[in-house]
Amino acid sequence: MYLLTVNGNLLITGLIYLEDRLHTPMYFFLGNLSMADVTYVSTTLPKLLSIIATKDNRIWFSACITQLYFYMLAAVCEIFILTFMSYDRYVAICRPLNYYMIMNRRLYVLMAAFSWAISIMNSLMYSCFISTLSFCSSHTIDHFFCDLNALYAITTSDTRIREIIMIIGDIVLAFVPFSLTIASYVGIIRSILKINSAEGRFKAFSSCTSHLTTVMLFYGPILFLYTQPKSIDSKTQDKILSLLYMAVVPMLNPFVYTLRNKNFLGALRNMARIKMTI
Repeated sequence: MYLLTVNGNLLITGLIYLEDRLHTPMYFFLGNLSMADVTYVSTTLPKLLSIIATKDNRIWFSACITQLYFYMLAAVCEIFILTFMSYDRYVAICRPLNYYMIMNRRLYVLMAAFSWAISIMNSLMYSCFISTLSFCSSHTIDHFFCDLNALYAITTSDTRIREIIMIIGDIVLAFVPFSLTIASYVGIIRSILKINSAEGRFKAFSSCTSHLTTVMLFYGPILFLYTQPKSIDSKTQDKILSLLYMAVVPMLNPFVYTLRNKNFLGALRNMARIKMTI
């Protein structure tokens, strides 16, 4: 799964860079999403694979902070990229005549830069918070990676202020982008329903299916994770759901975007022809 995820997402990024027909806002965002996915899985899964292979579940404190930093960076960046991709689809369907005027190169590059910049600052803040905590009573993290909540659970320091900041961060960096994504799709559905022909409605909706599938795959496990009632087995369920959105979803993204995408399949054929010619 790890190799499929890394190779699939790197292939997508390479094709977007090399193929001129893929130099559009949607594919530019997709390239950024692929790089976030590679960072996401490369931060957590290699250590998990090492634990499974060697049975050694120790991790240096500095490595734990590094893992937390890159994990949060990739997760927040993915949320923002998915939000901007939903806006791109909204403009494409609701404002098609003004699409290239609105989604110009300067705007979508700024959107991607904003996503990475906010993610870097947010991750740096939480890494600094964790690095100043004391862990005297327990050094055992009840998770398969250095999750923020799992680290807060074993610290002897007072984390009330940090937890309030975390709640505010969840609202600003997760709930607001998710709400904007939902709002974009409400506008998209309204515009699609106004199209007279069934063929036109199908064509408009099909341009959103890949992104919508990715949104549901990404947010589905997270929403279930944070809305389920706490029980005795909730920690085990948390780990299973975490593994689902950390390993399965990034692996599926390349298939979701490429299997039914004529532009990607055409780019792959062109690359294969070039290699055969060489």
